[in-house]
Amino acid sequence: MPDNLGEPLPHPILHNRSFQDETILPSSHKKNTTGIAQNFPAYIEESNLELKPIASHGSALQTKIEEGSESDEDQDILLSSGKQSAQRDPLLSDTNTHSPHMKRVTRSTASRSNSRPKDISLSTGEANGHANGDMNTSVEMRRKRLSVDSPTQTAMLMDRDSFSLDDQPPPTPRTPGQVNTSFSDLPRQDKRNFLLLVLLYFLQGIPMGLAMGSVPFLLKKYFSYGQIGIFSLASYPYSLKLLWSPIVDAIWSKRFGRRKSWITPIQTISGFAMIYLGGRIDELMEKASANDGAGVWGFTGWWFLLVLLCATQDIAVDGWAISLLSIQNISYASTAQTVGLTAGSFLSHTVFLAFQAPDFANRWFRTKEIDEGVVTLGGYMTFWGWAYLIVTFAMAVLKKEQRDKTTETIMDVYKSMWEILKLPNILTIIIIHLISKIGFVTNDAVTNLKLLDKGFGEANLALVILIDFPFEISLGYYAGKWSTEYTPLRVWCWAFVARLAAAVFAQGTIMLYPDGADGPPTWFMLTVIIEHVYSTFMNTVMFVAASAFHARIADPAIGGTYMTLLATVSNLGGTFPRFFILKLVDFFTVANCTPPTDLTAFKASHPDAVPITSPFNCAIEADKQHCIKGGGTCAVQRDGYYWTNVICVILGALTFWMYIQKNAMRLQRLPLRAWRLTSSEGQGGS
Repeated sequence: MPDNLGEPLPHPILHNRSFQDETILPSSHKKNTTGIAQNFPAYIEESNLELKPIASHGSALQTKIEEGSESDEDQDILLSSGKQSAQRDPLLSDTNTHSPHMKRVTRSTASRSNSRPKDISLSTGEANGHANGDMNTSVEMRRKRLSVDSPTQTAMLMDRDSFSLDDQPPPTPRTPGQVNTSFSDLPRQDKRNFLLLVLLYFLQGIPMGLAMGSVPFLLKKYFSYGQIGIFSLASYPYSLKLLWSPIVDAIWSKRFGRRKSWITPIQTISGFAMIYLGGRIDELMEKASANDGAGVWGFTGWWFLLVLLCATQDIAVDGWAISLLSIQNISYASTAQTVGLTAGSFLSHTVFLAFQAPDFANRWFRTKEIDEGVVTLGGYMTFWGWAYLIVTFAMAVLKKEQRDKTTETIMDVYKSMWEILKLPNILTIIIIHLISKIGFVTNDAVTNLKLLDKGFGEANLALVILIDFPFEISLGYYAGKWSTEYTPLRVWCWAFVARLAAAVFAQGTIMLYPDGADGPPTWFMLTVIIEHVYSTFMNTVMFVAASAFHARIADPAIGGTYMTLLATVSNLGGTFPRFFILKLVDFFTVANCTPPTDLTAFKASHPDAVPITSPFNCAIEADKQHCIKGGGTCAVQRDGYYWTNVICVILGALTFWMYIQKNAMRLQRLPLRAWRLTSSEGQGGS
């Protein structure tokens, strides 16, 4: 039995004895042998004879019989083909001048009746069926098996008029080979497209960095952790974009381009929205902080709309990234996303936070102190709103998109998305993404806010994040290369363990904060810088590795939907727990407000203030501010941050070693066809 279909199975069934004085004539020179040859197959069939060769002569002329079954009656195929075979094959017409050696084989009538050939074709070694002029009577049969799942399917395929076993099988999709190519070695077209993707992701990161970074810090002086958790809902559109991604994939202008049809108008609306909010942001923040933060829901709604626009743009850019870069360099799509989003969000989260802090500006840029930073939130948003409009206009005019002949309707895309969700491997990776970030979500959401609570100061925190910025950009590039060299999910698992350690390191850093110090000492500043660089680097490695894996397995036919589905569940795993984590911090925190010791002196020094006369719980930010304004002291007996972080790290470690690691490694080893909606019969990609 051959190991594969390409290996011949030698099985000669008719071969004449050769004589030196024998002349083999073609069929056109037959004399009295025709009648014998015509009756010869019938005689063989009646006698239950099987003919076997005993010699070869000259170069091979092969009669190749291919069939779709593995019957034990393979030896009867040519013999049972009747007179038609004799009339068609000139060798059979001339091979009876001398009797061949024959071997009688006993067979049942039922066996003989099932040994009919499925198809017969001649292989002469030359094109178009012509012989090479060096003919002999050597015949050889090759057996070829089709990869089918049932006899019914086999019969249906063979009944088609176009059925032939001579054709080559269709090309099998192969998993793209990992290519470790430096940026300087990329083709020129890939370089330009890579830079375009970086720019688009950068613009997307500007409002995202404000919504998920700077604005919560600016609100910390007014809101409790639970109220900041409400504002975190503004980032949910980025994690729920899967719901409308089929619309982005299915509705577009053929004249303008499949992806530009969405990127251009969405970025235009985003630009005008940022200009509008930039002129009114101070007023909106004052309303949000009024009545102990009662206006937080209205303020959250404006940012929800802005993030919704960014999420829609991200759907189109993700789909475009798959077709812009060549397949061997597709991992650079995740690198572009990482570098662009990181640069945009860090610019809005770090550079802006530093330059808007009055303490930072007074320390480094001024000789006379002023109670405002170098930039304001309103001015920053207005500037980038105009930048959005300029870049969008240039892209619409200068960048030509390749024509896309996709004709899927919205329902087709939703059906495709449903089919993707039904893939067993997709369900596994969804579960992994949804539970994988529980272990370090407390570190991501609360650690920096806790530093502000301890008295670290906005200026110092901005300086730490600013120092981290160049590390984040440069190390993000190398994280992409490591994902190519060591396989994405393997790198992802390494970073997972390191990120759990980073969460423990962060808690230890908070516990080391020197109480009563007038500002953080130098050694503590260095400790915070090391902790922050280490934590954000592990975060970046996990993000890059996951994005590289998504780009590798995504089906280009529905690239936008496929990539968006995977990115959505990945983002959702880190977004949806934040609301509950921030609520838990308030829930576990125990703090009591102690009234002032000398009420008379306090009333004299603060005639407009209402003094605190009895103790109460000041765990919530509004109660804490009320305690301080009334001359009291809010002392924390139990910090909910520590309890919440320990619980999350333990849960993260258990889920990783019990489920995540082994399933992630299994998914990494799967062939590309395991991630496709359909696979051709007999595929064997690797």
